[in-house]
Amino acid sequence: MPDRRQERVRELHRRGAEEINRGRPSLGARTLRAALRLLDWPSPPAETTSTPGWLTEPEMTVRLLGLLAAAEVAQGHTDRGFNLLDSADSVLLDGNRGILAHHRGLLSLMVGRMSEAVGHLDRAVALLRAGGDHRTLATSLLNRAFVHQMSGRVSLAVPDLADCEQLSIELGNTLQAAKAIHGRGACELLTGDIPAALRSFDNASHAYTDANADGMLVVLAVDKARALLAAGLHSDAARELGGALDRFPGVHMDQEHAEAELTMAHVALAAGDPDQASDWARRAERRFLRRGNLTWAAVATLTNRRAEFARGRRPATVAAQASELAGRLRALGLGNDAERADLLAARAQVVIGDLDSARRCLRGRDSARSTLATRLERRLARAELGAASGDVRTTFANARAGLEILQQHRRNFGSVDLQTSTTSLGADLARIGLAEAIERRSPQEIFRWLELSRAQAFRYPPVRPVADSATSAAVAELRQLAHHARMAELDGRRDVAAVRRCAELERVIRAKGWQTDGAAGGHRAPVEFDEVRACLADECILLSFVREGDQLRALVVSGSSAQLCDLGDLTCVSEAAARLRSDLDVLCGRRLPAALRAVVQASVVRQLAVLSSHLLAPLRTMLADLDVVLVPTGPLSALPWGLLPELRGRPVTVTPSASVWQSAKRARWRAPRSPLLVAGPHLDHAPDEIGRIARIYPDATVLRGPQATVSATLGALDGRSAVHFATHGHHEPDNVLFSRLDLSDGPLMAYDIHQLSVAPEHVILSSCDVGKTVVRTGDETLGFTAALLYSSTRTVVSSVARVDDRDAVGVMAAYHNAVRVGVPPARALADAALTAPLMPFVCFGCG
Repeated sequence: MPDRRQERVRELHRRGAEEINRGRPSLGARTLRAALRLLDWPSPPAETTSTPGWLTEPEMTVRLLGLLAAAEVAQGHTDRGFNLLDSADSVLLDGNRGILAHHRGLLSLMVGRMSEAVGHLDRAVALLRAGGDHRTLATSLLNRAFVHQMSGRVSLAVPDLADCEQLSIELGNTLQAAKAIHGRGACELLTGDIPAALRSFDNASHAYTDANADGMLVVLAVDKARALLAAGLHSDAARELGGALDRFPGVHMDQEHAEAELTMAHVALAAGDPDQASDWARRAERRFLRRGNLTWAAVATLTNRRAEFARGRRPATVAAQASELAGRLRALGLGNDAERADLLAARAQVVIGDLDSARRCLRGRDSARSTLATRLERRLARAELGAASGDVRTTFANARAGLEILQQHRRNFGSVDLQTSTTSLGADLARIGLAEAIERRSPQEIFRWLELSRAQAFRYPPVRPVADSATSAAVAELRQLAHHARMAELDGRRDVAAVRRCAELERVIRAKGWQTDGAAGGHRAPVEFDEVRACLADECILLSFVREGDQLRALVVSGSSAQLCDLGDLTCVSEAAARLRSDLDVLCGRRLPAALRAVVQASVVRQLAVLSSHLLAPLRTMLADLDVVLVPTGPLSALPWGLLPELRGRPVTVTPSASVWQSAKRARWRAPRSPLLVAGPHLDHAPDEIGRIARIYPDATVLRGPQATVSATLGALDGRSAVHFATHGHHEPDNVLFSRLDLSDGPLMAYDIHQLSVAPEHVILSSCDVGKTVVRTGDETLGFTAALLYSSTRTVVSSVARVDDRDAVGVMAAYHNAVRVGVPPARALADAALTAPLMPFVCFGCG
């Protein structure tokens, strides 16, 4: 029978390993030292006879020293860790060789010596498998998978992770099985399957929580941030990292802390803040060097050079240092990072005019291990080289090829949130292609590049996410709490706890949506120039707005001509648009003193004049008396276009792209049949509005008062030919998925629209400012109106500023009287709005 000392040593060994696995190396080290003291270490251990199921003292000593070495290195004490392993040689027995090889592999991995690590781990796996030590074998497989993953060898990492997970489950080691799932997510991230990676991370998170592995949850947060960054969600990645960085000092995981700082540098670069990126990269580099991890330090150095290049500083120095780094990274076994260093060197060489050196750097091709970022940057570097060489064909070919790679990547996503954010990854490719087209002043080429580079998410079939029970419960709780918070607001108070909990639930629901896979089948190709011209005929004119820095231009296309026209200043337009919306909000439904009302109305007139002079004055001759289709950019997406003098009383349709308009145009406009009419609470004139419209449509379905619930509305909404909402609306710029309409029992959210099987054809939102959008890179729009358009609603009439519900009654009745007899929506809205001089309704989609 083992004595009590052996029992105590074994218990301390178990607890020490557990603390390290949970991401608490300092606690683990303290526990392991206590075990070694019981064995009188550093005195030679006694040669004891092994009790069945127990280890001899030399065997236990080797295992304790190996674990303690890993705990020391995890805390940044690299020399101390390797010295402990060297001391284990003095008690090494044949049966311990696999264990010691395992620990040497682990320590080499922890300090970035990848080739050494894989050699030690290959030996360890063979010895441990032969010796039947399945517990240590599972850990060695996990570590070897991580080495393969770091070096981009996903095909080798995945089977090791699968074997590790299976062995760990058989051994009852649920924490290690969670680490294998975590590792699988990291591999999925490397291959670009972000929804699958996020699902794996979610599963690992639940397992870590069950195992009380708080340190591993912090590490997982960093990997999740990398996934969000790879999807273009840099602000969400920064939020995830911020929470992790706050917690790292408490768990004493120095390597992972440095990796989080480096990831924050990448986030800052993606957000366009190279100064901040450089600060984070230098901080990470210092931490890696203190640990003796030259591999990761080299990656941090590369990130700092990328930040310098983004700042436009010392391109010649960046070129030379990036070339040197490429060789160093390649020698360290980091092929992908070496590729990025070569590409950075090439881009810097293009800037300084050393085109021959740039060509030499760009001779290579993508490898099977090349990441999405590397493949995109290679196309960008070649496009920049083509532009610098005057080779327009090369510039266009590479920019187009890069955008095609991004389109293939975007097909993985079912979430509109991810589809729209991913566009930012190709922003530089789109910019250089469009710049070359504008330089050539070719309307056809400019049109092609505008359609290739904007509102790309609309070209993918909508996906209805499958809501699991947890998400459904979160949505139900959110709806109830949001309703409660709204009631408190109407009573003149703010329920802080309810608002805070709503924000938490919104984040949970949104994150679950990111895990949705894309639909089978390809995306729709952008519309061709000649197709649009034929569709415009002699009745319409298309104005597609373009911005270059602060300069605005418009590509003006009609059935018989096309040209690029210079317009005004974007800054002036942005300021005037913001002032105009503010003035309209002030005037909405308020009884202002006559003098103040006169001042605000005068301001409205001034802002409209500024917008008119910068946006439309140069185009007046071309506009003639044609209907207008507008493709806005940036802040122009939420302008009340019908209020501008040139467009007053004229049919105007605002669409995300010519392709979206053309696609909707193919479906012939049909007058509403059996519409759904919904009156929301707390609007004095909503019952009157819905009542007057109901008299126009005797076969309408009407929901008002307590009948206007979310479930009743959603049930009647799906597949409807037309829907009219007279409700309060709220645009949520910080979380547009939860922009909403108020119904009797809670909010109907943009999130709900994405759940519809068949979106309604025609929706009228007689609601406050739910025509507003958040505009992402590539003029990707998000908001309640955008949610309907993404879901394939043909036409949405909504407001971009607050609406006086009293004035809306007459406008909406006039609108429906017209569309009922077949008048197209844009014409019906233009005529109806003439009765109310400052009604900010816009016809979106296809009018």
